[in-house]
Amino acid sequence: MTQTDMKGVIVIAQLIKLQDYISRYEWDTFRYPTQYIRVKKQNWDKLYEKWAEPERPVYFEAEAQNESEEMSTFAKFKALFRRESLLDSEEDEEPVSEPLPDTEEELKQYFLDKIFHFQLKWATSTVNRISFVHKKYYDDPLLKYLLQRFPDTYLLMYYPVFNIKKAPIDGEILLISPIGIEIIYFMEEDEQAVIMAGDERTWTVQKPNSSAKVLNPTIALKRTEHIINRILHTHDVEFPVYKTVLSRTNSIVFAMKPYQTELIGKNEYPNWFQEKRKLTSSLKNKQLKTVELLLRHCQSISVQRPEWQEDVSLRTIGDLEES
Repeated sequence: MTQTDMKGVIVIAQLIKLQDYISRYEWDTFRYPTQYIRVKKQNWDKLYEKWAEPERPVYFEAEAQNESEEMSTFAKFKALFRRESLLDSEEDEEPVSEPLPDTEEELKQYFLDKIFHFQLKWATSTVNRISFVHKKYYDDPLLKYLLQRFPDTYLLMYYPVFNIKKAPIDGEILLISPIGIEIIYFMEEDEQAVIMAGDERTWTVQKPNSSAKVLNPTIALKRTEHIINRILHTHDVEFPVYKTVLSRTNSIVFAMKPYQTELIGKNEYPNWFQEKRKLTSSLKNKQLKTVELLLRHCQSISVQRPEWQEDVSLRTIGDLEES
């Protein structure tokens, strides 16, 4: 078996909406998910082949070679990796060249971390418009976790802001697979805490020496569910919607499980996670149609980008492939 045959497959969920920032996916919902999967694989394959060559280490150049139509997609993908966040892009500091990692596992994580910044570009800009992004998202551990641990066919809406009757309404995390929408409310408390679930307006977080009341998370889940069902019903689209309260760090104790809501504590989380990872279905037309409708009813705040025609970072995977 050759090194190329042995290389791992990189899977990473797609960030299609981040809060109220403009997204490539709302611009063309049916084009970008499949195109992203295809070109991501091409770039990983090429990066792996470069890494596997005897003359390692391989360096990413500090300057883009050129911006002509002959410039390879891979070279432009590397150029994207060198760009700073949208907030810092005007500084134009020349980064220090860096060698590729020594091991394959490190190479995979290296690729995931670099492509994470690319995903933020697509989730906060179109070819000619751009949103001003809060820096916190570039180091958001939960956002990275959701993107780097689930298959490509999971489409993530990270706390989208819906626009219903011209009024903005905050939504919860949506993980949209080919078989349904899962609305997720994460509860991450001190590891010694136990979450006591109930059917009243508040739940209790019990710690060794204290306890605290928190708002019942099912209230927020039901609000988001109502918005989604209303949008889909208006357009005569049927797509399953599920609600989940999830904690990776705490047990969730309850006498009676909330109606049509899964409670996934730290003991149940490994099985929940593996079930999601095992889904092998490809992107589905109904899934993309559902996403298109949801994005159409989301709020997006952006401004015109004057230099968009020549911006390498915004013309990388999808746009340059067709140029």
